[in-house]
Amino acid sequence: MNFGPVLRRIRAVRRLKQQAVADLVGVTQATVSRWENGDLAPSGDQRRRLLRLLHSSATLGSDHGLRRLVETSPLRVHLVCDITHRLLAASPAREAEWHSDARTWEGRSLYRFATEEIRAAEARLDDCGWFEGRVPGAYFWTGASEPGTAISIQQGYCLWERLTLNDGSPVRMATTLGPDAVSASVLNSFVDLRGPASPV
Repeated sequence: MNFGPVLRRIRAVRRLKQQAVADLVGVTQATVSRWENGDLAPSGDQRRRLLRLLHSSATLGSDHGLRRLVETSPLRVHLVCDITHRLLAASPAREAEWHSDARTWEGRSLYRFATEEIRAAEARLDDCGWFEGRVPGAYFWTGASEPGTAISIQQGYCLWERLTLNDGSPVRMATTLGPDAVSASVLNSFVDLRGPASPV
């Protein structure tokens, strides 16, 4: 795991200063800065402490209404932890697209199934202020996954919207739409994460 970008994002989401992380892990602020910049790797013990700090407890425990809305939506939509990409809920249309029962994947990170386009969009989130809550949402064109992938991804416009659970955990709602289904208001208010080779 590359701790640098993840640690920077967690700090932004939880509004922690580098010194606060340093105090929690037992190092100096300069050490945290070097970890985030990739200039230094944490030791084994430091890694264990960081993993405890970075662990996100996002669950839909008391957010029954949100779970119900996602799981009854007619759209291809799912909800993941914004930090770990662990699946929290999915709609029947998303399950049909995946050709897989969402309950099988609940609590597990879906990032390993991400297409090149999804990974590229994810890499652009830091620059647009996503983790600081400066944008209402983002969109990009997602390519299709390779045949035989455990979770099948079909191409289309993917909308990411950042929400906060009752316990304060950040989550991401991902909705896939066809090119004609994306409204002009979304295109005008959401951040465009498309790469140069994406459809217009």
